[in-house]
Amino acid sequence: MSASIELKDIHWLIDMVQNIDVGLVVIDLEMNVQVWNGFMENHSGLLTAHVVDRKLNELFTDIPKDWLQQKLDTLCVLKNKAFTTWEQRPYLFKFKSYRPITSNSEFMYQNVTFLPLSDITQKVTQVCLIIYDVTDVALNKQMALEANRKLKHLSHTDTLTQLHNQGYWRECCQAEYKRHTRTQQPSSLIMLDIDHFKNVNDTYGHPFGDEVIKKVADCIRENMRETDIAGRYGGEEFALILVDTNLESAKLVADRIRASIEALALKHQNKVVKITSSFGVSHITGNVPNYENWIKTADLGLYIAKDTGRNKVVVSPH
Repeated sequence: MSASIELKDIHWLIDMVQNIDVGLVVIDLEMNVQVWNGFMENHSGLLTAHVVDRKLNELFTDIPKDWLQQKLDTLCVLKNKAFTTWEQRPYLFKFKSYRPITSNSEFMYQNVTFLPLSDITQKVTQVCLIIYDVTDVALNKQMALEANRKLKHLSHTDTLTQLHNQGYWRECCQAEYKRHTRTQQPSSLIMLDIDHFKNVNDTYGHPFGDEVIKKVADCIRENMRETDIAGRYGGEEFALILVDTNLESAKLVADRIRASIEALALKHQNKVVKITSSFGVSHITGNVPNYENWIKTADLGLYIAKDTGRNKVVVSPH
């Protein structure tokens, strides 16, 4: 009777191992596969007979041999379970995602538990790998992170021009001022304004005015470096921080942007509309006590440019 119960229990355990919805693999210390359950058969397409006594890293070449060996060595020494999450390694076994309708992932994200298996002398002789399908968890977290990234981008971005909005640009300006105080590296600031923009809106309408603003933003983008920081400061006013740039170089950049804007040939009902812009340029000196004063100094140059004929670049007096 006792033997019958034991055989029944063994059959039950084997059935559970084969049908449980997690992968179960047992390898020896030479990485040879000893156990390969139904989950692994279904997702790999390899039957138990095809994998037993074959090396795991040779069956699945995506698994780095040195990495796996280090895992085995650590388990033998510490005799404690170890873990690998999908955030550390998206998958151990590159299985295709079997939920193409509900999942946007091509492969199955996996968490893996490594269990050391010891003999009666407490010597680790085998390692059990338990593979969990965490595709839904991984995708949900990634979607949440992407949503947060987009929200952050939107909170920092001017919708019309896709430049930084004024609030975030001012934060960047403050950070750049602080960086300068630490490093004493040169840094310059350009403020620019579209000349007679009210007349543009009044004559051609606000939709065309929006197109003008977008084209000016494009001119700025085309003439700045990746490290520079551009923003829409107001309705038709823009600002540009030139990192590690002295005053003379900043003046050249400003004049390049000015010429690019002047060269625009915008069309409204088959009529070519020309626009110009005015610029103020300043850099940080000992007379600039904070970033707000830095902005005001560049603004002063902008006002002088407007008052003295427009379509020009003025270096602000300090």
